[in-house]
Amino acid sequence: MLTFAPFSLELAPYFDSINREWINEMFKLEAIDERVISNPQREIIEKGGHIWFALHPELGVVGTCALMKKDEGTFELTKMGVVSTARGLKVGEALLQHVVKEAENIATKLLFLLTNSSCEAAIHLYEKNGFVHCEEIMKTYGKAYKRCNVAMRYAADWNITHAL
Repeated sequence: MLTFAPFSLELAPYFDSINREWINEMFKLEAIDERVISNPQREIIEKGGHIWFALHPELGVVGTCALMKKDEGTFELTKMGVVSTARGLKVGEALLQHVVKEAENIATKLLFLLTNSSCEAAIHLYEKNGFVHCEEIMKTYGKAYKRCNVAMRYAADWNITHAL
């Protein structure tokens, strides 16, 4: 049902609108959000990161997720959002699984994410798909967002050496 497309300038406006929608629903856009979602080419792609979009045959672009390069072999899974009209269709889970599969060849040292404890459904989804809570990630990267109070790293067995 869903297909996935890598970043293109044509799809860039969806990265902004999808992320702006969910962040504004749950939180307040921070300066870092505004910078990243308004210019994903410069802030993610040109810095060695990746972005994917979930495409639904009837609804169009329904989700997006990025891998932001933090260091050689270290990536943050970030800006994962699904449009409200597609929630309940398991788009988030399919998108997360696609991005994690892609990350197996990209994040050779560490794959992590930052979130907020109020995102209970998302945290459950991350746990179900191989992420574990990690205080070291929080100490190292958690200050990037004011709203961040949960940090997780990908812990499934695909030869990532978690070097912090």
